[in-house]
Amino acid sequence: MKFIIAAASLLLACPTATAFVPATSAPNAYVRQTTLAAEAASGPPYSGPSSKPILDSINTPADMDKLGLRDLKQLSNELRWEVIEAVSKTGGHLSSSLGVVELTVALHYVFDMPIDQIIWDVSHQCYPHKMLTGRRERFSTLRQLGGLSGFCKRSESNYDSFGAGHSSTSISAAQGMSIAKSMLNKRTNNCIAVIGDGAITGGMAYEAMNSAGYLKNRMIVVLNDNGQVSLPTGTPSAGGTVPASQLSAYTSNLLVSKPFQDFRDFAKSFNRLLPNNVQDVNKRFDEYARGIISGGTLFEELGFYYVGPIDGHDLDNMVPIMEKLRDSESNKPVLLHIKTNKGFGYPPAEAASDKMHGVGKFDVATGVQQKKVVSSPSFTSVFANSLIDAATEDRSIVGITAAMPGGTGMDIFGRRFPKRTFDVGIAEQHAVTMAAGMATEGLRPFVAIYSTFMQRAYDQVIHDVAVQNLPVRLIMDRAGLVGNDGPTHHGCYDLAYMGAIPNLTIMAPSDEIELRNMMMTCAAYDDGPTVLRYPRGSGYGAEKLQNLFGYELENGEVPTKGIVMPMGKGRIVRRPGGFNPSASDNIRGQSREDRVAILSFGSRLHDSLIAANDVEEKDPRLGVTVADARFMKPLDVDLIRELVDEHSVIITIEEGSIGGFGDHVMHFLSLDGAFDEGNLKFRPMVLPDKYFEAGTQHEQYEMAGLNHEHILGTVLRLTNRVDIPVLEEILEDQ
Repeated sequence: MKFIIAAASLLLACPTATAFVPATSAPNAYVRQTTLAAEAASGPPYSGPSSKPILDSINTPADMDKLGLRDLKQLSNELRWEVIEAVSKTGGHLSSSLGVVELTVALHYVFDMPIDQIIWDVSHQCYPHKMLTGRRERFSTLRQLGGLSGFCKRSESNYDSFGAGHSSTSISAAQGMSIAKSMLNKRTNNCIAVIGDGAITGGMAYEAMNSAGYLKNRMIVVLNDNGQVSLPTGTPSAGGTVPASQLSAYTSNLLVSKPFQDFRDFAKSFNRLLPNNVQDVNKRFDEYARGIISGGTLFEELGFYYVGPIDGHDLDNMVPIMEKLRDSESNKPVLLHIKTNKGFGYPPAEAASDKMHGVGKFDVATGVQQKKVVSSPSFTSVFANSLIDAATEDRSIVGITAAMPGGTGMDIFGRRFPKRTFDVGIAEQHAVTMAAGMATEGLRPFVAIYSTFMQRAYDQVIHDVAVQNLPVRLIMDRAGLVGNDGPTHHGCYDLAYMGAIPNLTIMAPSDEIELRNMMMTCAAYDDGPTVLRYPRGSGYGAEKLQNLFGYELENGEVPTKGIVMPMGKGRIVRRPGGFNPSASDNIRGQSREDRVAILSFGSRLHDSLIAANDVEEKDPRLGVTVADARFMKPLDVDLIRELVDEHSVIITIEEGSIGGFGDHVMHFLSLDGAFDEGNLKFRPMVLPDKYFEAGTQHEQYEMAGLNHEHILGTVLRLTNRVDIPVLEEILEDQ
């Protein structure tokens, strides 16, 4: 009876206006009824507030306790423009952060971090969170060497509850924290997972919801629904141009079938979080609520109490709803469904096709980004256009991506062949096994996934593709060091984890010509699965390809079509003396002891060639051969034996971790007896056994010891041209 009286009081006191109403013109459209100061400008130039007094007073979330709702709204406006202005100077993930400003303010106002835990899925939307948790002054270092990470990172702040970078992990982490708090009898147990409608397409999210509902763990899942499932959403594909997720369509239908839920509606439905005996007393409330809250069936069947959808930019409703969820004594997991606009409050972001998801430096007044002048196409676009060339001649070729059409170039392919393009959402495991199924029926699937995300499909690569020897083409973009996104996005491990799998053919191009050729080679190969990995970055252009790589280009132009190469065959790119040896070069490498071979796999050929030139410039007796392995599996054993016979020093180099190409070469040489006579020096140059934080790719190559200066130093040490310090002598000097 007390609850009935309390509920009646809530209904009298609660806000009455919903902030959004469904529009009739389109399923996903809605109309804003009230405007924030951030939206006041109707066109450029755009600018924010001249001062930010409330934000200036916030050093930790505890400083927000004294604020009222009016202050929270002003704080949201100031925070939004602080994010815009900060990211305009550094680049980063813009629109995802702008879309969760009000949500971030509400969460930190209602919950007590770091006692309460807020887990941001992927965490690319964490910039407002970082600014409210004592890191505002460091934003000029965002995604730079020694600076702030672009993602949540436990070692950076105790307000970062859980590190992330990949998707669909937040609900599992929140459940684990909730279980631990309960078992350790901690005073409060509020664990909140914030997950987007893209990340919730990942199977791990459903595994976690199934488990949480079954175990009845107290937790709140905030579903941030902004209709942006893929990057960019709207790429032409076999599913049309709608978001690549039936769940997104499901949640969008909720918005059409009923208005946004406000606190009045929530109070009527709150009965379901109460003890069973109280629910019986208030059964009429519950029956009425179920009439209003139709549509949450999917989540409720998984054991969650469903609230929503509510306007994720309306603090008047979000704050009291979160407060009631916080104070509830129920152990039933809750799903709070909010609807937001990605890029909200900054018109250039709201209008952009990719919502300005990831940006470089830009002009705040116009939203125009600073673009680097690049004379050569990116490796991603070379892949995409080569795939188009192959598909033009072969109707059985299809392309598959896991919510990354823009990053992988599959959007380019999709515009040319929409019915042969498949975006499966954030579901790498499904993508690989679906491709295996396609291959059994005679299609030639190309699965384009970042190297770091292919890790999530490892079992499918083994169990569904390699064991059955199915001709699936696994295309791994961003292989190697990727720069500012840091350790969660580097593609360091694919050579090690793929190299252990039988039946795979693994190749890596050294330049854009090789990439085109390898694409044609993959398309023509039907005897088993192939792996093609290439780095983030652009090609080298005709001038460098001719002068450094030694290509003889017809009319000085880079070929636009690739050719099929023999499987498992590398090439010697440079012999002692370079491409045009002079008479003085006749004395180079006259003895085997003065001959060095650098065997490069993939992207490090460029620096290997520079290093070879530098070595020979420093020492007229040394002769350096540079070879491009092209394939890790199968190894070109004839090429390797030739190099061993003619050189006393062999150096392998790759942009991958320990356990990759160099280890495969060393294993072969050991079994082949190449080390038995003691007259061969061998050194593998690989990424060291450590994580590389955010920085430029050049800075990371420097830290990894994989640029041309380090190759030069390795050659000079192995040929006794420089003294190697003795550890004991160094310690004595200290």
